[in-house]
Amino acid sequence: MVESSFSVSVFCICAAVLAVLLRQYCREQSMMIAIGVCSGVIGGFMLFIGPVISEVQEIFTESGVPDSYMSIIFKAAAICFITQITCEICNDSGEGAIASAAELWGRGALTFMSLPIIRSLLEKINEMI
Repeated sequence: MVESSFSVSVFCICAAVLAVLLRQYCREQSMMIAIGVCSGVIGGFMLFIGPVISEVQEIFTESGVPDSYMSIIFKAAAICFITQITCEICNDSGEGAIASAAELWGRGALTFMSLPIIRSLLEKINEMI
């Protein structure tokens, strides 16, 4: 685990240095390097996250949490990751307004997705009172 984290860190740092050097000559190529590195790291992360998801699903199943809540939690995590990467790429390309719009969309999506859990929580509180 530590070795792979170190490898990804070195890969990202080298790509960042290359992107900064290319930015002086061609911003488009610099941004394409950033997008390519993000895509590569996300692809590697998807391979890595499979066993973690299985373990979390097992923990939720043992605790008696409904599958629908587990699905919402995983979708919320995905929205957070996607929104963060999108905002960083937009900020790096100098488009702060687009990054803010993407962040607003992510927050709205998380709020919308959390409504069933909030409703269930409020129902449980009402039952206790």
